[in-house]
Amino acid sequence: MKNHHKDVWIGVEDKTQDPEFIESLSQEFKQLPIVESITDEKTLDVSSNRRDFLKYLGFGLGAATLAASCDIPVKRAIPYVTKPDEIVPGVANYYASAIVQGGDYCPVLVKTREGRPIKIEGNSMSSMTGGGTSARAQAAVLSLYDSSRLRGPSKMEGGELKPATWDELDKAATVSLSSAKNIRILSNTILSPTAKNAVEEFTQKYPTAKLVQYDPSSSSAMLLANENSFGKKVVPNYHFNKAEVIVGVGADFLGTWISPIEYAKAYAENRKINNKKKTMSFHVQVESGMSLTGSNADNRIQVKPSEQGAAIAYLYNEVAKLTGGSTISAPSLNAKATAALCKLAGKLAGAKGKSLVVSGSNNTAEQVIVNKINYLLDNYGNTLDFGAYSLQRQGVDKDVNDLVADMNAGRVDALIVWGANPAYDLPNAAEFVAGLENVQTSISMNSVGDETASLCSWQAPASHNLESWGDVEAKAGQYALVQPTISPLFDTRQAEASILVWSGSSNYNMEADQPMYDYLKKG
Repeated sequence: MKNHHKDVWIGVEDKTQDPEFIESLSQEFKQLPIVESITDEKTLDVSSNRRDFLKYLGFGLGAATLAASCDIPVKRAIPYVTKPDEIVPGVANYYASAIVQGGDYCPVLVKTREGRPIKIEGNSMSSMTGGGTSARAQAAVLSLYDSSRLRGPSKMEGGELKPATWDELDKAATVSLSSAKNIRILSNTILSPTAKNAVEEFTQKYPTAKLVQYDPSSSSAMLLANENSFGKKVVPNYHFNKAEVIVGVGADFLGTWISPIEYAKAYAENRKINNKKKTMSFHVQVESGMSLTGSNADNRIQVKPSEQGAAIAYLYNEVAKLTGGSTISAPSLNAKATAALCKLAGKLAGAKGKSLVVSGSNNTAEQVIVNKINYLLDNYGNTLDFGAYSLQRQGVDKDVNDLVADMNAGRVDALIVWGANPAYDLPNAAEFVAGLENVQTSISMNSVGDETASLCSWQAPASHNLESWGDVEAKAGQYALVQPTISPLFDTRQAEASILVWSGSSNYNMEADQPMYDYLKKG
């Protein structure tokens, strides 16, 4: 019987009082077909839709599991004989440490429960980052428990990687390195003073050894430009919080450029308006595609990738005209961009000593022009300086290109790859892979079996950042400590420890309870 006074219905079937729907309402627990019925000949001959098939399949698997009557493995919880005072079941502990991952650096607080890291947050006591973190730093917990991590050392035999022991690897490495004429260590930028000390001990043991650093996102041109302009091959210390006018040319300094966590903190300080501060910085981003930094800018000037150099040169000429500098020849640029840059130059000239121009270009000549713009605007010593300069992105492209050339010429006998994946992220990765075939001994010290590790003759898996002792100097004179928050999950070893073992360091005692901790204290 239809309910004409009803205002709310379960569905169309309820409103139309469909007979099948009415019948289904009377069955609170619908009778499902038994497992045997879906396997008889009659049922198999009947075509069914995908939903019914998956329903029957799921029911069948569940019934089969129950029928198997498998015993669930017993996991016994063994209590502490003497419980540490700082551990209370169900109450989290926090450990101050630092994360260096994917080029990002930030001091952090690692949240642990019962000895397992579960969350990472920024350390608000850090003067550099102010408690900020990046997506990479947050994801460090995920990489710790990554199922693709290497479980232990391995060696290449017959084109296949086979399990090995650390003793076997150390003996083979020592013999190979002792007989090698030219040894190279290839890594991304190393920020740890302790790691640099380990490399120094290694080079003392093997005088032909040389450290080559590179960065997948290179700032090589900036290093060379600063060496050309000021005699200092370093990345300057930028003060975005002191700049009233900010110009970024292809530099995503809030997202990926050099030290985005540090820059985001400083940038935000001068973008807030309150009762005491009535104005905020003016930001113009010159770029080819939308970036995180561009999305936060007050104005965007869009140019082609091929026009970024021309935009830098044109901006310099306009600033030079207003500040009494000499002009240079500049390539042509579209009319819309030139009009915007001309207006921008006026703003920069009106904020001398309180402006900042940065560029993400990896062209040395373009970075030299950027230096000249900041010089004409009296920005050095105000919004950027070389005091506490950055130690990030210290790789020079020429060094790694020379290494690849030497490998292809057969001039490298042993190569140690430290936490890098050049077979994937080098622009000339194919040449690197070809040259690796000429290297007699190649050792990968990565935590995962990536493209480079799978080609090396030995894999010496490194411990995760959250399993390691260490230190960091991201800016000159500013240090942070790294401490483990969990014991190594697998048969891994810190990369620094491997370097020290192969160098036969008297400062490193393998038999000690915490050998890297002891070495860190000595450093």
